Amino acid sequence: MKQPTLAELTAFLHVAEHLSFRRAAVALGLSPSALSHTIRGLEARLGAPLINRTTRSVALTEAGLRLAERLRPAVTSIAEAISELAEDGDRLVGRICISTMEYGGRLLIGDVIGEFQASHPEVEFEICVDHALVDIVGSGCDAGVRFRDQVPPDMVAVPIGPPVSMVAFASPGYLDGRTHPAVPSDLLTHRCIRQRLATGAIYRWQFECDGRAVAIDPQGPLTCNNLGLIVLAALRGLGIGFAPSHHVRPFLESGELVQLLAEFSPSFEGHCLYYPRSRHRTRTFAAFIEHVRSRSGSIAGGAGQTSPRMPSMRST
Repeated sequence: MKQPTLAELTAFLHVAEHLSFRRAAVALGLSPSALSHTIRGLEARLGAPLINRTTRSVALTEAGLRLAERLRPAVTSIAEAISELAEDGDRLVGRICISTMEYGGRLLIGDVIGEFQASHPEVEFEICVDHALVDIVGSGCDAGVRFRDQVPPDMVAVPIGPPVSMVAFASPGYLDGRTHPAVPSDLLTHRCIRQRLATGAIYRWQFECDGRAVAIDPQGPLTCNNLGLIVLAALRGLGIGFAPSHHVRPFLESGELVQLLAEFSPSFEGHCLYYPRSRHRTRTFAAFIEHVRSRSGSIAGGAGQTSPRMPSMRST
């Protein structure tokens, strides 16, 4: 049997990661038909079906799942070895892939990546926005960005954003003629704009009262799975919203939104970049981490004011 090529195995891993021939083809710079032909050739070489295809979905077979699990660390190791060979003196090259929430991506692009690429213009970045928590090792990413409480315990975390608080808010128009909530339980008498998480669950709003966590199951006629839409709905006077402070700060400052229950909303540690503790790191990735660490001192400086309570939220 003729052995599969590295290109074929890499193509298979992209399909396994994206579960879409179209998205995998875009990532590889191929046409979907060429990628499909490559996968069929790989399956013929191995004598086993790797992918189940229908008109609506792509899924790995049992053999495909086993092969992907074994291939990921090997292909990653090969890519890192090639990247190390390409590094010459102070010249850094290579590609860094980061899985992040949307606002975490904004933090990276706004400051971190631009500063790093100014010194190392040949380093490429790929930012993958995922609302659900992603296994960065299994998905082939080098690092991730999430709130500190979401970082898996076996990962190294470096702050890239300031402390955050969860904020309840509404428009002056909505509040006009209504009694403002004085304690979290008062929200149960209001129209709330609920959030559906990536898990499918409705997010329970979390506050702190006398040092104790208080969770409110909001009620209301509108549910969104996007924080931007929740803020927009609140701006339109459709009810009370609840979101991380950075999503609403400009509207609070302009007076378009009013913060509610501020004394029950302590801050917590914000966004962190995280990466595997034990994984071998290329010189390029190590330099990027050092760059992030050099910026994190001033960011972490305010962390001493945060509450030890962490939210169980899974959004940006």
